[in-house]
Amino acid sequence: MGNQIKTFFLMFILILIFMFIGDFIGGQSGAVIGLVLAAGINIFSYWNSDKMVLANYNAQPITENNNPRVYNIVRSLVRNADLPMPKVYLIPEMQPNAFATGRNPQHAAVAVTAGLLETMDDAELSGVIGHELGHVKHRDILISTIAAIFAGAISIMSRFAMYSGSGRRSDNDRGANPFAFLLVLLAPVAAMIVQMSISRKREFLADQFGAEVSGNPLYLRNALQKLEAYGRRVPMQHNNPSYSHMFIVNPLANAGAAFANLFRTHPSTSERIKRLEQMAER
Repeated sequence: MGNQIKTFFLMFILILIFMFIGDFIGGQSGAVIGLVLAAGINIFSYWNSDKMVLANYNAQPITENNNPRVYNIVRSLVRNADLPMPKVYLIPEMQPNAFATGRNPQHAAVAVTAGLLETMDDAELSGVIGHELGHVKHRDILISTIAAIFAGAISIMSRFAMYSGSGRRSDNDRGANPFAFLLVLLAPVAAMIVQMSISRKREFLADQFGAEVSGNPLYLRNALQKLEAYGRRVPMQHNNPSYSHMFIVNPLANAGAAFANLFRTHPSTSERIKRLEQMAER
């Protein structure tokens, strides 16, 4: 519940930034234009993200006949999670990884890499797939799309202001607003930080869900340890940075400094492991 509240609080901050910069730069009409443009782009992505990302990684359908191991694990987990059976796919990549996509639980897909199947035992695989089902259960694709709409609108309005030199001024001020340039520069950065914070909170929630439906937090803990180790040694051959945030661990993983971590889509693996171990001790 704590991470859910934090997510809604961060969304509220994102909306406040949007409202402030929209009114400051272009008034109500400027805010509406930015929101409509960003919404159009992201809603298209929301409805088509499953097709685009699966095609990007050349994902192939998994059935009970061609891969009963994976199919049966997914079927068992969705029963525990009270979810419809998603479509299941295999990605021909040797880096161990997985993601979920789809606009709602009735149109969901879970994809695993060939490397994941080779490196994980059944318990670890159930922890990973349980995590991905957590994203489906919590409708994280929808939440991330809403966050992207507001962050995108803020970025669009800021770029418009930068090129047009706009910015609301008082009646007595004929010169450029001294705060306009600073606002234009900082608002998109602030929005991106908030957007990434929302993404990290959703990962923690999915970890918790995966631990619960798989039956043991240590299954996912052990899987994350392997994912971290193999992910640094085995590159994703056809990785697209636009989709990196969807995977259970970022295919372009880098430790980074504290400042760089503000822009990470995933929490640090060490922090995720720590929380799972705390769950196991309860």
